[in-house]
Amino acid sequence: MKVSWLTMSRVGMTAISTISELAPRLRSRQISPVELTRECLGRIDKLNSALNAFITVTAESALVEARAAEAEIARGEWRGPLHGIPIGLKDLIDTAGVRTTSASKLHATRVPIEDAEVVRRMRSAGAVILGKNNLHEFAYGGSSLISHFGEVHNPWDRGRITGGSSGGSAAAVVAGMGYAAIGTDTAGSVREPAALCGCVGLKATYGRVPSRGVIPLSLSLDHVGPLARSVADVAIVLQAIAGFDAADITTAEIPVADYLSGMKESPARLRVGVPRDYFFDDLDVEVASAMNHALDAIRTIAAEVKEVRLDVPTDRTLQKAESYANHAESVAKNPELYDPETVRRIRSGENVSAVEYIEQRRELEAARRRIRSIFSDVDVLVTPTTPMPAPAIAGLKASPEALRPAELRLLRNTRPFNVWGLPAISVPCGFTQSGLPIGLQIAGPPWREDMVLQLAYAYEQATAWHKRECDVPSIRRG
Repeated sequence: MKVSWLTMSRVGMTAISTISELAPRLRSRQISPVELTRECLGRIDKLNSALNAFITVTAESALVEARAAEAEIARGEWRGPLHGIPIGLKDLIDTAGVRTTSASKLHATRVPIEDAEVVRRMRSAGAVILGKNNLHEFAYGGSSLISHFGEVHNPWDRGRITGGSSGGSAAAVVAGMGYAAIGTDTAGSVREPAALCGCVGLKATYGRVPSRGVIPLSLSLDHVGPLARSVADVAIVLQAIAGFDAADITTAEIPVADYLSGMKESPARLRVGVPRDYFFDDLDVEVASAMNHALDAIRTIAAEVKEVRLDVPTDRTLQKAESYANHAESVAKNPELYDPETVRRIRSGENVSAVEYIEQRRELEAARRRIRSIFSDVDVLVTPTTPMPAPAIAGLKASPEALRPAELRLLRNTRPFNVWGLPAISVPCGFTQSGLPIGLQIAGPPWREDMVLQLAYAYEQATAWHKRECDVPSIRRG
């Protein structure tokens, strides 16, 4: 039996599943932030034991924030479309007075004294914080199987992974345990779980969204970004968190577009590039079929679709070196407080020399300049988000040596866009015969999140994949 996202409101409304639909009704007081928050908390209470999407649930403070939002709206002090909307935060994003664990025993009792900048901005927009989402320990993996608080399960099939490292964030959004979540993306950690769980995930241009107050994995590659149920919803969240932060050395003082307005402009003039070499190699048969259908749909809404060739960076030395630098002291003193596989991954950067690091930093900047030339011929790029659907948890746990290769394959198509620092989004583009989601990735030039959202929104409106609901209460036990 399906459970509606909302209880009946004071005016008899039924299920509403997106922020863009909820916002005007909240503003006109047809529904209440308190009702929304209670419904989400109820679903967390009912489903979290099966999905393990949340590490910490801040029920009491969430209801306080919801009541405050309701009172503000009643006074005519509406802050915008996130006012009164319940959301989750990946549990390596600092929250003042609430533990931020990074899904690690090392941080199991760590309580920050300040909010991360993105949390401050979400609070300023009026969002209600439901709690902290589970993840792959310290964001160093693409499965969300390694966590001190237990693995995360896919809402479409509990026996499958969610992807990672923002696995709990994607699972929570799809299961209706919140209307959006803030995740992080170093090699695909927003887009990959969005694809495997069947929601929308966006990373903006490197430097567009502040990472201050977010526990780093690789400073040169880390991005912070939203996950939600629709393209419009991630645009709404991005609007709230994007922009220069003078205290954050990774951000750039570049004007922020009006994403919602830009998103709705016609994509009829867009030239779409399809880099088949590398990104379309060794695709699962059903992913390949879904991509072919997706490209057929894009041909009907864009000016041109043509194949392009890209020089794809695959070296991971920089990420290894920076990840080791962030954890060297803790791993040396307390290796037992990490999962052994996380320790192995961290120590893989132990022997990177200063010369190698400087060379790779120089190559990163060169790659970010070189990639811009492709956008003289096309406006956006389209690829599969992942080469395959979500693998089974049992198989990866039964053969631990298979975990890392599976994660590397899942992140293959997303990682290059972190190196290039380009804005990229994953949107649903199909399902396998067994009911697992498939994702389409769209990327664009630096600072052109509006263009990426434009094609993503047009594709979403031309198809119905985003409308398929996950019947979480009858979740398969896998």
